[in-house]
Amino acid sequence: MVTSSHIPFTRPQGIIAGVDEVGRGPLVGAVVTAAVILDPNQPILGLTDSKKLSEKNRQQLAEEIKQKALAWNLGRAEVAEIDSLNILHATMLAMERAVAGLAVKPDLVLIDGNRVPNGLKHFGQAVVKGDCLVAEISAASILAKVARDAEMAALHQQYPQYGFDQHKGYPTAAHLAVIKQYGVIAQHRTSFKPVQMVLAAQER
Repeated sequence: MVTSSHIPFTRPQGIIAGVDEVGRGPLVGAVVTAAVILDPNQPILGLTDSKKLSEKNRQQLAEEIKQKALAWNLGRAEVAEIDSLNILHATMLAMERAVAGLAVKPDLVLIDGNRVPNGLKHFGQAVVKGDCLVAEISAASILAKVARDAEMAALHQQYPQYGFDQHKGYPTAAHLAVIKQYGVIAQHRTSFKPVQMVLAAQER
């Protein structure tokens, strides 16, 4: 059973898993999700939307989350899945994978946004702006962001001319310029329009 909440959030009882994603907007790489069940006896200070934190703070909090959480797990959908399913369905699949891999079974899964994955095996509720309202979702956003940024740093080592360490694969002017200059790599999402436009231009 799933529900979607657009009303002010009231924290429910029970074991809660928070879920968030990073990487829906980029033109390259997997979409990465995380599911986190926090330990109420080991509070973590400073949890909020990962985008509001510095890289250093995110990394420090990510380590603390991994050490203190009752359970955490990463999920992902690869480029081929994104291109075949579309980014929305691939993101939902990655969220399902993150929850399915938790070592502790949650009573409720709270998901950032306005949609609950259809294949979720637990009761789920969507929470708009949940990464600012629910500590578990904040923690999930931090783990997912740190993990995906690390993947972009590794991709930068392979293809330094693309600047993945700076734009993280998002369609910035700099990223679009280097795609036009150097072409599309295997990790680019060919279902995304800016990538399609470069491929079409190369075929002319």
